[in-house]
Amino acid sequence: MALINLTGDAFNATVDTDDIVILDFWASWCGPCKMFGPTFEAAAEKHPDITFAKIDTEEEQDLAAHFNIRSIPTLMVLKKRTLVFNQAGSMSPAQFEQLIAAVRELDVDAELARQEAGQA
Repeated sequence: MALINLTGDAFNATVDTDDIVILDFWASWCGPCKMFGPTFEAAAEKHPDITFAKIDTEEEQDLAAHFNIRSIPTLMVLKKRTLVFNQAGSMSPAQFEQLIAAVRELDVDAELARQEAGQA
């Protein structure tokens, strides 16, 4: 799916239909956000099967509030609609690639089953 600017109106449809969604919460006035932007865009080009979604916290305040965004940039990763990563701050291209590889390998269904078994 590559790179999209995600709005609150399209959020549920996007996470319901796309297996992996990487969210970049950012703002135009944020220096670290601007520095991370090219890394995010390059990864989107390299991994067209993953949805890379930029969420402008100034324009999408309801989404930012829903996800309790207190610092930007903040990266979140949803796999099969399950939040599997949440971190404030940017990453180097190598760190970001490691995260993407780890998310690809993560078996969300097995992890959820393991968590449910531990809580039962």
